[in-house]
Amino acid sequence: MKKLAHMLGYLSIFWFVFITKVSTIQAESKAFFVFGDSLVDNGNNNYLATTARADSPPYGIDYPSHRPTGRFSNGLNIPDIISEKMGWEPTLPYLSPELRGKNLAIGANFASAGVGVLNDTGYQFANIIRIYQQLDYFEEYQERLKGQIGKEKARKRVKESLVLITLGGNDFVNNYYLVPYSVRSQQYSLQKYVPFVISEYKKVLQRLYKLGPRRVLVTGTGPLGCVPAELAQHSRRGECAQELMKAASLFNPQLVKMLTKLNNEFGKDVFIAANTNQMHMDFITNPKQFGFRTSKEACCGQGPYNGLGLCTPLSNLCSNRDEYVFWDPFHPTERANRLIVQQILEGSQKYVYPMNLSAIMAMDSRA
Repeated sequence: MKKLAHMLGYLSIFWFVFITKVSTIQAESKAFFVFGDSLVDNGNNNYLATTARADSPPYGIDYPSHRPTGRFSNGLNIPDIISEKMGWEPTLPYLSPELRGKNLAIGANFASAGVGVLNDTGYQFANIIRIYQQLDYFEEYQERLKGQIGKEKARKRVKESLVLITLGGNDFVNNYYLVPYSVRSQQYSLQKYVPFVISEYKKVLQRLYKLGPRRVLVTGTGPLGCVPAELAQHSRRGECAQELMKAASLFNPQLVKMLTKLNNEFGKDVFIAANTNQMHMDFITNPKQFGFRTSKEACCGQGPYNGLGLCTPLSNLCSNRDEYVFWDPFHPTERANRLIVQQILEGSQKYVYPMNLSAIMAMDSRA
């Protein structure tokens, strides 16, 4: 009987701690806002007349509904997984008619596949939500939120939110290197183009800061020359395309430097740099260590490395997406996204600078 009493006592303590922890997570739930390109778009382009879409099978094959959602993934993308790990409801696309009522307070995803830092990036996709339009929508969102919960509560909700922004890759892949002798490559050498893009990105982040958020997670570009689309066009033996790798190697350190300067200007760690290039390179250089079969071939596609054209119902399709780093010629699988988010949450300063997301959340909870 004594043993039973002790056991019941321990169970009572366990459930008290568990329930308290769950309540704390729910109480500390932040609004989450997402800006950027196809790596984080969760369906806005479904509502636009554009070719940059992921609204047909086999996209979404591993999503809970097993249907395409507009995410450029077999399943969940990075914002989805961050929300899941934080215990938050997933954000809805800003253009979704379901973004109303209680869903407004969760946050919103403004990202649009094809966009870059520069307004002329992705022009071939026609109707996409360019980054300054995304910020205009964020301003519009705040007016809607004020109408629902009041001006002061809305301001506080935005100030205490978490923001994720992913830009830059398209400014190279779908601009500078889109065609031989592109306008931008005639205008700038690569060494001068990168600082130009960084200076324009700084203006975007300054505008975002003025709109209220004080925790902004900024991802760098991945290893642009190692995606299957580039291997299919430029690689003979599976080596990464050197020009695009050079672009990423110039862009990412300059991005971190710019974010550090902004933080110094604002006197606080507003901008957190996520080294997604290194995160990707870890499992591109040693896929088997992370349980992948290949880091060169896309799961869905056609041609060399399944890297040509789009992922469509007629494409080659792998049977086990968890064995592949890349889902389609450009985008990671859900499993690769999960490894990236794990580093964002728990990684050292090699991966997330000046601190990881878990440290941020712990610090903010004590504030």
